[in-house]
Amino acid sequence: MEGNSESEDDDQLVEIGSFKVPIRLVRDSAEEILLLWSLQQPTLSKQNALVGQSSLRLNLEACGQRLIISQSPSSMTTPGVTGAVMWDSGIVLAKFLEHAVDSGFLLLQTKKIVELGSGCGLAGCIAALLGAQVILTDLPDRLKLLRKNVEANINTGGQGTHGSASVRELTWGDYPDLDLIDPPPDYVIASDVIYSEGAVTDLLETLKQLCGMQTTVILTGELRNDVVLEYFLELAMKDFTIGRVYQEHWDPDYRSSRVVMLVLVKKSHEFVVES
Repeated sequence: MEGNSESEDDDQLVEIGSFKVPIRLVRDSAEEILLLWSLQQPTLSKQNALVGQSSLRLNLEACGQRLIISQSPSSMTTPGVTGAVMWDSGIVLAKFLEHAVDSGFLLLQTKKIVELGSGCGLAGCIAALLGAQVILTDLPDRLKLLRKNVEANINTGGQGTHGSASVRELTWGDYPDLDLIDPPPDYVIASDVIYSEGAVTDLLETLKQLCGMQTTVILTGELRNDVVLEYFLELAMKDFTIGRVYQEHWDPDYRSSRVVMLVLVKKSHEFVVES
């Protein structure tokens, strides 16, 4: 799906963390929400245009191989369970990682990555296939499906440039296991994790615990609820510098006006302002 064409004359473009392309600096949460909804008009686009949530499997070509991602559509009837199927923001993030590496503005080879709320695990699997050492995390009752997909798509005895993938329990707000934070990850990735005001505080606490000064956070999310996203941005801006990645930097075949992509680094991290 084609994304919108953005050109805002008053944009301040910055290079944030390890993301080597200038992106829009988020300066005001309310302004950013107004801009996102007016430019992208998410309610006018089809939801889940890139995925099939009623299917038991999602097939995807990535990193020179066919990935088969198992889903559990029946689990969606359980309140609070959303990670049992793929969402557009998850496939956008996964294909963005591949596109960014191929384009040369992300380097994932040998990098340590922690994925939050991994769900079906597509993004973490692709990161591993791109050479990263990935720890995919989720709540205890989500790990069975996650492990199944990791084992099906990642050869743990990998060859060549492939990295590795392991699965770990992590509840946001709880203190992470030592090996998640020592050494700090080079990247934290997540999709569709900004879904309720109640989860925002715990999510941000976990991000602050995980991130070192050299950690780059890449988040994608569905544009469902402007109040929740604005709340997240308002709180996150106290501790993180935030940028928004324009869709021109996404995989051209995996763009959606219902999805936003953010990059975060802790505020004392230096970034380059483009003149």
